[in-house]
Amino acid sequence: MLGVLVSGFIVIAAAATFGPRLGIAAPLVLVAVGVGASFLPLFAAVEIEPEWILQGVLPPLLYSSAVSMPAMNFRREFGAVSGLSVVLVVGSALVLGLFFSLAIPGLGFAWGVALGAIVSPTDAVATSIIKRTPVSRRVVAMLEGESLLNDATALVVLRTAVVATAAAFSFWGALGTFAYSVVVAVVVGGVVGVLGLQVRKRVADPTVNTVISFAVPFVASVPGELLEASGLVVAVVAGLVTGVRAPRDLSTQNRLSDAQNWRTVELVLEGAVFLTMGLQVRAIVESVERDHAGVGPAVLIAVGALVLTVLVRAAYVAPLLKVLAVRSRRGAALRDHLLEMQQRMTTDEGRQEAFAEVNRRRRKPSANQLDRFASRVTQVVADMDYFLRQPLGLREGATVVWAGMRGAVTVAAAQTLPEDTPQRSVLVLVAFAVATLSLAVQGGTIGPLVRRLAPPPDPGAEEQAEADRGRLLELMRHAGDDLPEPTPVEGESRADAVRAQGRWRIAVLEAQREALLDARDHGTFDADVLEDALANLDASQVAIEMRARS
Repeated sequence: MLGVLVSGFIVIAAAATFGPRLGIAAPLVLVAVGVGASFLPLFAAVEIEPEWILQGVLPPLLYSSAVSMPAMNFRREFGAVSGLSVVLVVGSALVLGLFFSLAIPGLGFAWGVALGAIVSPTDAVATSIIKRTPVSRRVVAMLEGESLLNDATALVVLRTAVVATAAAFSFWGALGTFAYSVVVAVVVGGVVGVLGLQVRKRVADPTVNTVISFAVPFVASVPGELLEASGLVVAVVAGLVTGVRAPRDLSTQNRLSDAQNWRTVELVLEGAVFLTMGLQVRAIVESVERDHAGVGPAVLIAVGALVLTVLVRAAYVAPLLKVLAVRSRRGAALRDHLLEMQQRMTTDEGRQEAFAEVNRRRRKPSANQLDRFASRVTQVVADMDYFLRQPLGLREGATVVWAGMRGAVTVAAAQTLPEDTPQRSVLVLVAFAVATLSLAVQGGTIGPLVRRLAPPPDPGAEEQAEADRGRLLELMRHAGDDLPEPTPVEGESRADAVRAQGRWRIAVLEAQREALLDARDHGTFDADVLEDALANLDASQVAIEMRARS
């Protein structure tokens, strides 16, 4: 077993290093290596429990992705993300269920829907391939958000379909189960995220702090599973809460330690997921050959299912883009009025007048209400600018459709099917073949497709980024104006003077960080530019603290 682990680490590092140089995504290299390794005697005895993937590997991976995802973009794309995560998954499961019931003799519609639910969700690990391509940030936000949340829908549909094979199906019961799962996930994930930060901000040692962070996704997912909700979504919610609040609650050194160590964990776990996918090929194929006529019909069914998932996805994404385009046009029509309202709100009287325009109760607003209203108007204007600067057209729609890859969740969920499932080994092989073909075909071609569809460089985008950087610098320049620089004290030692200067500079950096985080919450700057500015502040503060200690 030790030899297997060491070999796995070496292969993961080699794939991450040489895959990009060969123009091949590292996950594809790892799947291919896993398939080849499955025929070696050393790996013949390796057995992969599906629960290890669903409960041991995916919670920390989804948590880490949620922490690093810009919350501002996730909020803006939440409407599209929720539709892709719920409506598309349910629709795909039903269409695929009909296909599987017709293509596999004696399967039945309920078991077909169960397999359709297994195949329907996109995979957060698989969509990591898209991050390495020059794609629109809106597309990345939509794909990341979808892959973070659609597992809950798929697993609820899977459970419902399995129950329906033995009892009468209840639509309202299934809807209630899903609603319960979502509510529990939000509550438990939010509580664990907040409590985790409360504990961690009292731990000064960055190493210990990071170790605690490794436990957070499991502390979130395990209670969620015990309460019969989706532990994966609970981990995602805890990650989103952590990502939003951590810059205010955790020290700079703790956050930098988190970022570095979690990148290592992500690399190892993602690599392990794809390697284990490949390692299971031989056992699944042998099982089908032993119990049935051969693997050929199952692979053909998998090809048909993959084509069908792409067609269903395209049929959903096309009207979705039209709806988003209509929303952007309506926002553009209101933008001038909101800008005029925003200019009036620079004074107290203007705030009250602007609030009176939308205040139906005609009650006198409190100061807090006026502040929240002004903040909301600023946020809405920033959202409109974001949608207008990054429209979603045919290029982006094609990318969203083709980048919806299946992966480890599909393989792991298939292996959770009950042992008495009709033709279980065939269903597992079909699910595995769909995931593998999706990674090979879609994952292997998404890079060239995006590069071919990518529009020519827009000089206006770079000008906008430069303008954002200039406004950020101006905001930061004035953030510490009320913190006067310490003056030398007669008789003060040089060491004391240096320490006082360092404390002042750290206070200024903290004031600047607070200003940037307020800007993040309002959405008034590009997320990437803002992230770079926050990273520069963190680096400056760490350098000052290190000099102070020396």
